[in-house]
Amino acid sequence: MAIAHRRIGTGPVRVIVLHDWFGTSAHWGSVLDHLDPEGFSYAFLDYRGYGERRDVTGRYSLPEIADDVLELADQLGWDTFSLLGHSMGGKAVQQVLVRAPERIEKLIGLAPVPASPYAMDDQTHALFHGAAEDPEKRRIILDLVTGNRTSRHWLDGMVAHSLAVSRPEAFAAYLASWQSADLSAAVKGNTVPVLVLVGEYDLALTAEVMRATWQAWYPNCRIVTIPGSGHYPPHETPVAFATEVEAFLRAR
Repeated sequence: MAIAHRRIGTGPVRVIVLHDWFGTSAHWGSVLDHLDPEGFSYAFLDYRGYGERRDVTGRYSLPEIADDVLELADQLGWDTFSLLGHSMGGKAVQQVLVRAPERIEKLIGLAPVPASPYAMDDQTHALFHGAAEDPEKRRIILDLVTGNRTSRHWLDGMVAHSLAVSRPEAFAAYLASWQSADLSAAVKGNTVPVLVLVGEYDLALTAEVMRATWQAWYPNCRIVTIPGSGHYPPHETPVAFATEVEAFLRAR
């Protein structure tokens, strides 16, 4: 069965894009209007249990996402391609890299979860693991990662979208997968070109965290902080985000 996806552009640079824990292929803010459709071909994938694939059942895990990415690439006829992953998607792109390193040209992590297990104290664990069933916990997480500075209306919209487009059981299972998975030994020393983008106001996945993880494991990793943004540059600073992404992908 063909894998549903959102396609933007017909250019020669091919990129598969993986969304965050709260989002979908359609929920990238206004950045979708600022991508270069002549220079790039972007394929945005929904995870099983999310968005256009909300009714597609599965294990809801990182290995399953990697399977679907590679199947989508085959479906598109892309032997090689780059990957862009946001937050949870940043760990998922590393799972794809581990599975098929010879097919990956470049890697972009946007406020990405590192390859190691994501440590949580008891309070954070209760907050994140309660978010599948509790909309207020989703709001608290979103407010935290955007630096407690975004409007209530925007937070309302983000929470409502995440509730409407994802199955609670998928939301919970993906958390269990991305929090516990340890890919660090498998990716350490990989020489793929890597760009890590971090929002200035992200209180969780900071530049310091990226230096201790991504930059420690990938010798060709560059970290860029996006001013004026928290965890969601595609929503908060879309032009700056698109500019950084496409400059990196164009570079030889």
